[in-house]
Amino acid sequence: MGKQLKGPICLMLCAVFWGMAFSAQSSAMDHVQPYTFVFLRSAITCLALMASLPLLNRLDPARGARTASNRRHFAVGALCGAFLVAATILQQIGLVTTTTAKSGFITALYIIIVPLLGIFLGRRPRATLWLGVALSLAGLYFLCVQGTLNVNAGDLFTFASALVFAVHILLIDRLGGALNSVKLSAIQFGVAAILACGTMLLFETPDLDGIFACWTDILYVAIFSGALGYTLQIVGQKSTDPTLASLILCLESVFAAIGGWIVLGEALSGREILGCALMLSASVVALLPGRRRAAL
Repeated sequence: MGKQLKGPICLMLCAVFWGMAFSAQSSAMDHVQPYTFVFLRSAITCLALMASLPLLNRLDPARGARTASNRRHFAVGALCGAFLVAATILQQIGLVTTTTAKSGFITALYIIIVPLLGIFLGRRPRATLWLGVALSLAGLYFLCVQGTLNVNAGDLFTFASALVFAVHILLIDRLGGALNSVKLSAIQFGVAAILACGTMLLFETPDLDGIFACWTDILYVAIFSGALGYTLQIVGQKSTDPTLASLILCLESVFAAIGGWIVLGEALSGREILGCALMLSASVVALLPGRRRAAL
């Protein structure tokens, strides 16, 4: 049972790091432009992973993955990095004309996109996973949406981001299982940094004063959300159904709300607490069948 829960536990920790990084990301946007932020966090994450490769390798359950060719790692890492930076940039563009709450709700729609795309790849989620998806969607609505859900251009960009994030999750599931998790994560962030740098130079003028003003936010997001969070995602998905993985990862919305309450003193309303409870219940429901089979 412990081995069966290792993947979900890694993904839960990933969701914690992603959610707790939300306030740092929001704060950094007061000082730097979106593409500059994506470039800096990706570059620092790549360097941090390369420096700590021997230590973080202990997280990787697939010891045989270290014998895979560097060419294979670079090919998969480049593909994942391209989708990762595309999803992140689309999300940042969407935030220009949509609210943070709506962005969180729409982005997390990958929890329904992943199983739908998975059907075309021969994966049919069990009934309890669909129940978990339904509960999680309801929870996301109560947590993130306070008024009417009108659609604008920013929402469309954010939905495109959710589609790309869903593809990224499926790519990790299909191609990352036989590879070293830390090396793959470092390569994908290296590629993301290169692509984001090109976009930054085309559309923005980096401001050194702004960068120094939020360097602690950038470091926090790069190390915890990037180096630790995304590596844990790859490790966790090696032994977790992609639909269940998407359910657990979208709990970042819950941890973002909890982090805002603890760190920023933002009180949670009854509606938001209900949303958190529904999303946590969704993950428990989705995990129960696996736990029962392990006990037989």
